Amino acid sequence: MNRVLSNIDKRLAGLYDTAELESVKKTLCLELLGISSLSYFTKEDLSPDAERDRRLDAALTRLAQGEPLQYVIGSTPFCGLTFRVDSRVLIPRPETAELVEWVTRDAAANGSLLDIGTGSGCIAVTLARNLPNWKVQGWDISEGALEVACENSRLNGADVEFRKVDMLDAPDWDCRFDVIVSNPPYVLESEKAQMESTVLDYEPHTALFVPDAEPLMFYRAIAGFGKKALVPGGALYFEINPIEASDLKMMLEQAGYHNVELRSDIYGKLRMIKAIL
Repeated sequence: MNRVLSNIDKRLAGLYDTAELESVKKTLCLELLGISSLSYFTKEDLSPDAERDRRLDAALTRLAQGEPLQYVIGSTPFCGLTFRVDSRVLIPRPETAELVEWVTRDAAANGSLLDIGTGSGCIAVTLARNLPNWKVQGWDISEGALEVACENSRLNGADVEFRKVDMLDAPDWDCRFDVIVSNPPYVLESEKAQMESTVLDYEPHTALFVPDAEPLMFYRAIAGFGKKALVPGGALYFEINPIEASDLKMMLEQAGYHNVELRSDIYGKLRMIKAIL
């Protein structure tokens, strides 16, 4: 065991702070290498295993190049569930879990819900599990993302219907929803310089960025669609860029929504908004 841990320490030196490195070591050992918790914590001697060494070497090479741990492992926890992730989808964040919790707390006993820009399916799948009497759909423009979302729906035993839809193409479908939720692209192109290379080099840019000249383009399109697709009294929930919070609130009110409510995330940033039709 000590040989494995020493190898990880050597290969990843300087890439993580002490607490992060301990978390990475534990994840690699328990989730990637299949080492038991007992062996890990007691530093029990391990029998030679060429396949284990090969997998660890490949993982350490990817981590040393800056690839996110979640992609290297191939999965990540979210709201008590486990989701498969790779470079076709964004890695779910804690802020998004807060949005899911808000929707869950507000939800009636039954209804219909749409997740726009579903990505890994973390929002749609979690809400389908949290709200078993609801009909849930997830839309995305990316076929690769939809493949990941479908796999996550199966793995987590969720009943979600996924569709390939471009929200900027204003679908005119005869469908009605009680809730529309979305974590659309909202990072400004000008914010790239402030971002970590692990995000810029590996996570899909189409799911992250919007032009500085049109920061609300997806919110505006979804709000317009919601005017047709939401039932009277239906709700929009968005994850948002804090710097656009005031403009987004004004846009939703001007579009005819009411009871528009902003909420901060655990870091104190305005990260969520709800609006009623």
